[in-house]
Amino acid sequence: MTDIVNDDNIRIETMQLGPWGTNTYIVVCHLTRDSLVVDAPASADKIVVSLKDTNPVYILLTHDHSDHIGALAELRSRLKVPLSAHASDSRSLRTPPETLLNDGDIMALGNLEIKVLHTPGHTPGGLCFKIGNYLFAGDTIFPGGPGRTGSPDNFKQIVDSITDKIFTLPDDTVICPGHGNITTVKKAKEEYAVFASRPHSPDLCGDVLWLSS
Repeated sequence: MTDIVNDDNIRIETMQLGPWGTNTYIVVCHLTRDSLVVDAPASADKIVVSLKDTNPVYILLTHDHSDHIGALAELRSRLKVPLSAHASDSRSLRTPPETLLNDGDIMALGNLEIKVLHTPGHTPGGLCFKIGNYLFAGDTIFPGGPGRTGSPDNFKQIVDSITDKIFTLPDDTVICPGHGNITTVKKAKEEYAVFASRPHSPDLCGDVLWLSS
């Protein structure tokens, strides 16, 4: 467990879990001790322990790929809190989410506000969650590039999601991705500018890196 931030208002911790090193995030409102989990890749026991002395109120799902939901059924059973996800990424789940989210939805975690961003491309129902100065981005964007896409249309969609939804956030917004280390909107925009300055095949998709693709 690694602290990303722990100040008077918010605590954010992350763990890399499962065979793909998927990030799960714990967010706690210090004022109320309300907490949430972003994604449940594996090791439900470790996630539950990290929630000790808090009041879990949500599980948020960025998307439904197997490396992000390996512990989801067990975690839902143990925490007995609502799962929130997009309808387009809910069909593969064993049971439907209690809350279906859409772009622009606002939720509350104690004294903290959660803003929902629908960012399709990696999956049809991909979501990001902005809490304060932190964006939980799932597999929409990583340090160095976007999430993997399966077709040129999906690649265009994820680039639109990133440029229209994420790059309009303040430059100092901290991006907390589904894999790897944190980055910032400023850094991501600088890397994308290098990519956008070069010509590319109209068939481009798959694993794309801003600086070398």
